[in-house]
Amino acid sequence: MTIAWIYLDKKTAAVDAMKDFASMDYIIENSSDDLEEARSRMTAIRSSTPDGMPRTPDPHAGEARPAASLDEIDVLKERYRRALEYMEWFRPAWDALTDDEQFILTEFFLREDISKTEVIGNVSDRLHIERSWVYKKKDAVLTRLPLLLYGK
Repeated sequence: MTIAWIYLDKKTAAVDAMKDFASMDYIIENSSDDLEEARSRMTAIRSSTPDGMPRTPDPHAGEARPAASLDEIDVLKERYRRALEYMEWFRPAWDALTDDEQFILTEFFLREDISKTEVIGNVSDRLHIERSWVYKKKDAVLTRLPLLLYGK
């Protein structure tokens, strides 16, 4: 273990990782569509739009479009690979949490449409606990998730 690992703020890193879950899931779900679209742009013929302005012909225009599409495909494939790697790392830790623990973290850190007062009310209503205990539960879960993700 390196010395830098001791100074990593694991709770903040776990919250940031949890916030990235939706975008990583979106990447995995839509990657094939994005790749197909990039491949079709590579071979599609661009239509000219006459606007009356003289143009200087670009002798490399025929090479630029496929090259840009190939670069985009490489970026999309790398993004997909990273999303799969993320899911392989994050999913087991998230699945190890109970439904109530997942609910607490989702309410506190992923819901941006409600206030903290409403979050506390939602959690206390669902878990049938007093509002003063909600923060203790959140802190306990927020201690458990980093342990599942990063270990000790």
